[in-house]
Amino acid sequence: MPFGYSHDIILQIAQWGIRSFFQDIHVVNAENVPKTGPVIVACTHHNMSVDPAVLSCTFPHGRKLHYWAKSTLFGHPLAKSILLNAGNIPVDRKVRDNQVLFRGTFQALAAGEVVAIFPEGTSYTEPRIMQIKDGVSWTALEYFKWLQGPEGGNAYSGELVIVPVSLVYTDKARYRSSVVVEYGKPIPLAEYARKFLSNEDGVARGAVKSLTSEIGSRLVQMTVNAPDWDTLYSARMARHLLWPNDESIALEEWVAVNQTLVDLFSPPSPSSDLNKVKSDLLSYYSLLDSTRLTHSALSQLPLPRTLDPAVPAPLPSRVSTLWVLIRDTLASLSRLPFFFFPLLVHIPAYAMSRLGARLVEDEEETQAQNKILFGLLSLGLIYPLMFFFVWALLWLTPAGFVVAAITLWAFAVYHVRLVGDNYEHAKRLVAAWRVLIGVWGPREWDLSLSALGTYTKVEPPPPNPWLDQNKPRTPPPDLTKAQSGEPSATASAPTPAAAPTPKPRKRLPSRRLIRHVLRARLNASQALATFLAEVERSGQNVRASLYLAKQFDGSYDTEPSEPQGGELGFLMSDGPQGWRGSREVITFLRSQGARIAALQEQDEGDWAAGQLSSGDEGVEDNSGVMDELEWVPPNTQGQL
Repeated sequence: MPFGYSHDIILQIAQWGIRSFFQDIHVVNAENVPKTGPVIVACTHHNMSVDPAVLSCTFPHGRKLHYWAKSTLFGHPLAKSILLNAGNIPVDRKVRDNQVLFRGTFQALAAGEVVAIFPEGTSYTEPRIMQIKDGVSWTALEYFKWLQGPEGGNAYSGELVIVPVSLVYTDKARYRSSVVVEYGKPIPLAEYARKFLSNEDGVARGAVKSLTSEIGSRLVQMTVNAPDWDTLYSARMARHLLWPNDESIALEEWVAVNQTLVDLFSPPSPSSDLNKVKSDLLSYYSLLDSTRLTHSALSQLPLPRTLDPAVPAPLPSRVSTLWVLIRDTLASLSRLPFFFFPLLVHIPAYAMSRLGARLVEDEEETQAQNKILFGLLSLGLIYPLMFFFVWALLWLTPAGFVVAAITLWAFAVYHVRLVGDNYEHAKRLVAAWRVLIGVWGPREWDLSLSALGTYTKVEPPPPNPWLDQNKPRTPPPDLTKAQSGEPSATASAPTPAAAPTPKPRKRLPSRRLIRHVLRARLNASQALATFLAEVERSGQNVRASLYLAKQFDGSYDTEPSEPQGGELGFLMSDGPQGWRGSREVITFLRSQGARIAALQEQDEGDWAAGQLSSGDEGVEDNSGVMDELEWVPPNTQGQL
């Protein structure tokens, strides 16, 4: 199944798109992918067509990937030629015979090639992996049956393996965010194949289910999974408070750090303040979302010198907000001369990308795809015009053609290199203006406390109708009543109507919420400081994902041998649980750069308020990021 020119063209366009959208694409454990032989890739799928683009562009050893495509897409001769030339495999889902359904896949594997499949079945936005379907398992095990047939005699001699792959985005819809691509250890299939080819009743299906459970367990270990949205958002907000700059977290530790925070905010907890800290973190998270501000921008405003919740603290003064505005304005203007022309040229692409994201505001998993697509379409018009303009200045000569091409390439690289830093400074400048207007404005602008409640509640994304867990289930009819002629309650009852979609809350001018945002920031900082101090002081065990408990020498329950166990079972609250020591958890977070300094013993009731500031007043650590929180609680062995 050869790859043609259309594959190379599509791959090159994908390279341009993802390399310009993401600031960093970090690949972990690429050595786990075999250099030769048949491979089935089982990859997570949470970012629409961006996922196959990232996967294809980062796959090790330069190996090319086959993807499944609906057979109906191959109806037109031109489309069929392009799709086949790009290496896509037609799949007719109406076919019930697996040997026929997967025939194209078997041929690719028999040629020693790689087939990439997304076992979740659809792209979605949820706090955890919601489902792992059996498609990958059926494909892999049916291949062993196919090898015993007449077509299997000329197959590649290498043994088939499944390589689980996770794509974890630091913020999958945000421009200039990052992505971690982790390749797991290959799953050997010999034992599963032996059971699948058995003639015993039910053994084959059991082998499929066991393999699916193994795939799911591997994928869970390489991703961030929370039991609900509140826990995920609380952990995310805590991460922003502890690491105001996401880039200060090493990408190879991104999953471990975020999963540790998720576990920390999952009950049971050694702290009695779990509910309070989650409530304060969620309120701050929601208000930031309502004003479209980021904590990274607000972190430039100094917090009070003490985070003692019992001590009333004022909001940032008008003078301090004015100083932050002047400083950020000067910092942005100093960069503008070097970036103004590239910014001017790319403004149409930015505007189109923003439009593309607005078309799918309720589908976070589609926003990055639209941003990249709309941006590339715009640049597809801008760059050719620039090329011909430069070439015309050089009298349309062959040498001018080369010079114009090199100039355009250098211009694109220059823009990508500069855009990340300038983009962050621009966001900080906009945030500084919003804060200044809100703080300097009259009190009458502030939203009333009675109306504030709507804006302190996080709005999770709408449920995905393509997920099995989100589909309404009709209870089975009462067969006893049906056979006796009595009307069944299920049959006679009308189908319950779907719950109405809540109306989105009205978007308010940020000036009406700024003081509430700043107060919520202070409350969240105080609550997090108290919570972490109590957790470390307790010395008790905290809930941990099973694989983290094993990795950090914690304790864990005995794993069941049935397929429903493992990490998937844990996510469904029906499996083994892990535990880590509270002090070990805090030590781990500190080692990854969290703003938790060495703890000092203090007298009872002494908060020993340290210098709490940021910006030019802070003290720079080894990573070059300013400390934001510096607080010493009483009778503890830690400091936030």
